[in-house]
Amino acid sequence: MSRSLNLSLTDELRSFIDKNCGDGTMFATPSEFVRAVLREKKECEDAASLRASVLEGYQDIGDGRVIEYEGNLRSLIKESRRRDKSGWQK
Repeated sequence: MSRSLNLSLTDELRSFIDKNCGDGTMFATPSEFVRAVLREKKECEDAASLRASVLEGYQDIGDGRVIEYEGNLRSLIKESRRRDKSGWQK
């Protein structure tokens, strides 16, 4: 679904966009360039969130908040919720 967004830009930002689109560049139009910049920003935020989740998982391991998976995911979820309530006491 295509939707329009009108932006007011400073002369400096408009010049930056103009330098990065058109003949001899990767982008044919300012819209293509701006979309690419926005996608890159979103990918960076998504990657930062993923890194934070991985680090949180390592912290859980270091703090002993680990349950061995024995083939029953429902049971594992139930036990982890129980331990969350009881402070991870067995």
